[in-house]
This record gives sequence, structure tokens and C-alpha cells, in this order.
Amino acid sequence: MSEDLERFGYKQELERSLRFGDLLVYGLIFMVPIAPFGIFGSVFQGSGGMVALAYIIGMIAMMFTANSYAQMSRAFPMAGSVYTYASRGIAAPVGFLAGWVIILDYVLVPGLLYLIASVATNSLVPAIPVWAWLIAFVALNTVVNYLGIEMTARINKLMLVGELIVLAIYLIVGVIALAHGKGHGFNLTPLYDSAMFSWGLVFGAVSIAVLSFLGFDGISMLAEENKDSIRSIGRSMVAALLLAGTLFVVQTWVAALLVSDPGGLVAHGDPDGTAFYDTARTAGGGWLAVLTAVSTAVAWGFANSLVAQAATARLLYAMARDRKLPSFLARIHPTRKVPVNATFLVAGVSLVLGIFMSLRDDGIRVMTSLVNFGALAAFLVLHVSVVTHYVVRKRSRDWFRHLLFPIIGFAILLYVVVNANIAAQVLGFVWLAIGMVILIISNLTGHKLAPADISESETV
Repeated sequence: MSEDLERFGYKQELERSLRFGDLLVYGLIFMVPIAPFGIFGSVFQGSGGMVALAYIIGMIAMMFTANSYAQMSRAFPMAGSVYTYASRGIAAPVGFLAGWVIILDYVLVPGLLYLIASVATNSLVPAIPVWAWLIAFVALNTVVNYLGIEMTARINKLMLVGELIVLAIYLIVGVIALAHGKGHGFNLTPLYDSAMFSWGLVFGAVSIAVLSFLGFDGISMLAEENKDSIRSIGRSMVAALLLAGTLFVVQTWVAALLVSDPGGLVAHGDPDGTAFYDTARTAGGGWLAVLTAVSTAVAWGFANSLVAQAATARLLYAMARDRKLPSFLARIHPTRKVPVNATFLVAGVSLVLGIFMSLRDDGIRVMTSLVNFGALAAFLVLHVSVVTHYVVRKRSRDWFRHLLFPIIGFAILLYVVVNANIAAQVLGFVWLAIGMVILIISNLTGHKLAPADISESETV
């Protein structure tokens, strides 16, 4: 597969050691199989209690985006994700702007995850301050990522097994509790509640649930470390979405039936973020509430942030290799075959941002809004890349995969972006404007932002 890279003007520098299973585990860890533990209350409120329906809609919506990733990863099997696909599928300037926007997502995600986990662990062990937890999480993950992608893959598998065990315990205890009369018994209201259902509520649920699946796209960052066929990237994305979506639906269905005051949760929300842990306490007592809370902190602060840091480092590496970022970020460790400088930079930025945002009351909310805006805006460009590259340039007549599905995916995500937090929109467009200024200055000074041999790019 090194010939694929050479055809686009690159050398094979990263180590190809990942199989389909490794990619699938990576995607699942990035999405966090127990992600609803931490955001259950918000999704419950936004969906009027029909939380299982919200996740089903979100999974279907993101399948269209997964299709676009699959198509572009086959055409351009390289690291860089949307940045690479837009650069070669549309034009180099568009690729730079797409990469610049998605940096909001990738660079901020590790810091956000570290902050959320540090706040959670601080609530369990108040004697250790948030900043100390931040340093510990960042240091641990940086060491693991520095040791190489194979070490990261092995840790991913262990963490996934741990998360699934905790989830299985919760589901077993929860189902037994429902069978013994706790909660509201078995019913279909988490999927459809005639008293609450409205199309406006359904579309509102889409905007919430779609965000729960962000992270599956990180698989595309490992294209140059994939040892199997190029189709493995797209297939692993689809498989990760299906598996994660199924787990999300099942666990939130059980949790919704264990909510003690559904009407109150819909009316007042979950400001403390404890709604899921409250259902665990209802089902099994304090020990289960603590278990789910601790597992959430570990999943976000170690497992999820570990893969987020790895993906971010590879985005910076891909852009630096194309001279869109400082060249020192393109340095690969001679023996460990990882983008070492990019990995350390991500660690430093995550630490500084995490500590700074921990001092703000709205730190987590602001970072979350920016991450979501960056990811969804980049996804919009991804769908345009598919249509431009395949239908316009290659004259493809595969109308479903290359035209209809990207258009549907674009429309869904555009709705979400338009209805996003106003502050996130403002900050997001300011960031985009900065990228446009950099692009203009680069062109005026003669530093064209174009990947190697971009004119030679052809689909496979």
C-alpha cells in the first residue's frame, strides 16, 4: 500500500500495523461506548424523554457522513481526513480552510476531554485539584502515544473491554430492577411518546444526538497506518457507528425507564450532569452510581483522550507535511514511527487550554460548542468533496453514494450548524476568517498552500 502514497507524492513514514479490528476498536473508543453516562440528562431533556429515538435518528444521520468518508478514503488513502479530501477532491485552498476549521475540533477535543474527566475525578477526590488531574491525564496519554500506535491500539482494546464490562453490569442490574418493579417498568416511551412527540422535537433531537457520534471520523486519520485494504477505513467507520449506536440506544432505553421524575428532568434539565448516575443509584444503589461515575471519568480522561490526541497529532503531521503548518510538526520518530513533535504539541496545548478553561465557569460549555462547530462545518465540506470529485470531475453515475447520500448528509448537518449555539457560530466564523487571512497572505507572498503532486491525484 506504500505505492498508493508514492502515487500522490509522499513517502511511507508511519508504520502500517493496524488491522480492521484495530480501526474498529479505535473508532469505538473515540466515540466512547458509555458516552451517554455523562450527557444522558441533556439528551433526555432535548428529546422530551424519547432519548432512544434521538440516538436512532443520530445514527442514521451520521451514516450519510460515514458514506462520504468511505468514498473519499478510497480515492485518497492518506492521513489528514477532511483536509486531505477537500484539498484533492475540490482544491488546495478549500482543503486548507477545511483543515483549519477541523483544527477547532481536533485540537480542542483532547483538552475538553481532559477537563471533563479532571472535573469528574476532582468531585470524587476533592483533595486533588483539577489542574493536578489534568497534568496526570495528559502525561499518561502522551507517554502511551509516544510509545507507538501499536501500544495505543493495545491500550484501546483493554479500555474497550473495561467499558463494555461496566455497561453490561449496569444493563443487567437495571433490567433486574425494572423486572422487580423499580422505575416505570418496560415500555416504549423512550422510543415514542405520543404525548410528547412533535416533528420540531424530532429535529431538535437530531441536533443533540448527532453530536454524540463525533469521533468515528478519527479512523480516517489512521489511513497511512492501516495494514489491510483501503476499504477497511470506510467499513470500520460504518461498523463503529452501528455498534456504538446500538449500545447508545440500549443503555439510554433502560436508563430512561429508571428516571424517577421524567417530567422534572424534561422541564428543568440536568445542570449537575448526574441524571444517569441517579438512575444507577435507583437500580443498584450507591456502588453502581460510583462505578458508572468513575468509569465515565476514566473513559473520557484516558481512553477517549488517548485516541483524540493520536488523531490530532496526525492531522497536524499531514498539514505540516504539505507546508501548511510549521515543518517541525512533520517530524517522525525514527524508531517509534509516530509524529513525535505533533504529539508533544497537542499535549502542551491540551494542558494549557484545560487549565485555563478550568478557571472559567463556562469553560466546558464554550469548548464543547467550538468542537461541535468545527467538526460539523468540516463534515459539510466533506460532502461537497464527494460530489465535486466523483460526479463533477470523474463523471460518476453512482447517484446514490456520490450524489444523493452526500446531499442528504449535507442538509442534515446544515440544519444542525444553523441551529447551533450563537456564541459557537460567532467564534467559529472568527476562526474561519483568521484562516482566510492566512490563506490570502500565503498566496500574496508566493507560498502556495498545495499538497505534493496534487495535480496527479486520481481515484483508485
